[in-house]
Amino acid sequence: MTKTLLVTGGCGFIGTNFIRYLLAKAPEVRIINLDKLTYAGNLANLADVCGNSRYRFIHGDICDAVLVERLFAEENPDALVHFAAESHVDRSIYGPEAFVQTNVVGTFVLLEAARNAWLGASAKDSARRFLHVSTDEVYGSLGPSGYFTEATPYDPRSPYSASKASADHLVSAYFHTYGLPAIITNCSNNYGPFQFPEKLMPLIINNALNGRELPVYGDGRNVRDWLYVEDHCAALRTVLSKGVPGETYNIGGHNEKQNIEIVTTICDLLDEMAPPLSAGRPRTTLIRFVTDRPGHDRRYAIDAGKIRRELGWRPQTSFQEGLRRTISWYLANDAWLKGVLDGTYQEYYETLYGGR
Repeated sequence: MTKTLLVTGGCGFIGTNFIRYLLAKAPEVRIINLDKLTYAGNLANLADVCGNSRYRFIHGDICDAVLVERLFAEENPDALVHFAAESHVDRSIYGPEAFVQTNVVGTFVLLEAARNAWLGASAKDSARRFLHVSTDEVYGSLGPSGYFTEATPYDPRSPYSASKASADHLVSAYFHTYGLPAIITNCSNNYGPFQFPEKLMPLIINNALNGRELPVYGDGRNVRDWLYVEDHCAALRTVLSKGVPGETYNIGGHNEKQNIEIVTTICDLLDEMAPPLSAGRPRTTLIRFVTDRPGHDRRYAIDAGKIRRELGWRPQTSFQEGLRRTISWYLANDAWLKGVLDGTYQEYYETLYGGR
């Protein structure tokens, strides 16, 4: 396992969970967290580890080449784990420019800094790793059967997935052209603690707790594969320690669910775990089908056989267990949820769902 990690976007959902996971389970690792703190990046996520001698936070933008190069010079990281990204499909439809800037240009800046720092005559080290964390959305949409593999052709359908596909191709090109020790992971939908409530699960949990309508796109039968975030963190640690530069590893949870199934299951669990709505009304009565978003992919499903065969990783958390843990976390962290739901989020929510 590497010694010093430069983590980008570590105050976001997956980055937060990854940092907390490593600080708890990998005592040999020191983490440098570079985060711009956009709306989805929250310093409160890591407030309790700020005093840890193995953790350093840097407020900055991955597009700032001077800052990134300085961090490489100061910290000499053994590896870079790249989470920083604009990641919400709906936001990419309404404002694609930020996605191109962060996801494409930002990735380029990081690649250049790593190349300059790691591939000089005196700086080569076979243990270096540039781990680019990407998404299954780069592959497009599946029919009712079949799975995405590492050989599936790219077919992005939204500005978000197109920007991530572009970043993937840049990372791959830097391996093939310059020999940068880069690895790509493409994961399925994550869920768990600290997820910003624009994403499906925390949005539904928050609305259902407060008796608000539960918006479901289209007919609700779009299918996603769901991966508990702690399982994803374990997979990334495995890839860092065992993964082969130049390779891509798909990470999936083997939990295909229709969106409407996710929503009704959350409603049923909240009816059991939280105070009831008025007059004991079941929360499923809050479900409202809304106009589908443009280009909404019908089905994603990951074949995670390669990472299982070659690196020995497999998910450990069943969907029911992971969802119950997730709901329990939000119930126990109501103050965190209220803290991220500021006026900006309310305006965005009304833009997205108010007229549908």
